[in-house]
Amino acid sequence: MDRRKIEVEPGMEVASVWAFPDEPARECPVLILAHGAGSSMEHPFLSFVQEALNRRGIMTVKFNFPYVEAGRKVPDHPKRLARTWRTVIARVRTEIKPGALFLGGRSMGGRIASMVAAEGEEVSGLVLLGYPLHPADRLDALRAEHLAHIACPMLFVQGTRDQLCNLDALRGVLARLSAPVTLRLIEEGDHSFKVPMRIGKTSSQIWEEIVGCVESWLTGVAQIAVGGQR
Repeated sequence: MDRRKIEVEPGMEVASVWAFPDEPARECPVLILAHGAGSSMEHPFLSFVQEALNRRGIMTVKFNFPYVEAGRKVPDHPKRLARTWRTVIARVRTEIKPGALFLGGRSMGGRIASMVAAEGEEVSGLVLLGYPLHPADRLDALRAEHLAHIACPMLFVQGTRDQLCNLDALRGVLARLSAPVTLRLIEEGDHSFKVPMRIGKTSSQIWEEIVGCVESWLTGVAQIAVGGQR
């Protein structure tokens, strides 16, 4: 793991962690991950995903948004979050020159990544872990209009008890998209992918299931993306 500071605007640097696999997977994709609104890149789930993908030969980069670096709890304005995303993407492209570059993250981090892609950032795909489709109990306020402007493949991993993502509403949104979409459900999972004890699975088992899904999808899409560039 390589920790690096990235200057995202004059006088503001954010922390990042770059995980270079010892044995890169064929057509090794690069995945940049952003954290959710109430956490940082050190969140146990995000760290687990990065480390597990690294062991499977996939390079990942995770980073903090400026408000976290400043010690604040309230997220930055979406435009600032998007600018941060673009700067991190540019840094990765300069240093790594990936053949297939994917964006994603937990909740808000993934949503802002999708906004960046909708605004024209060319990427191979999006990995959206717990997409926050709407505020809790607010189906009248869907955060989905921009998704129609995304051309790249998208992977949605959602808990079936996620109060920020009504599955019927999500399926309705996804059915109207022209881009390739994959929806993977975590049975009885909430917005943080926690499941009731009666399910008989630990958090680590659920997280490993998610990592397996992400790895399979990433490598499949990366092979198509890189093959098409030849």
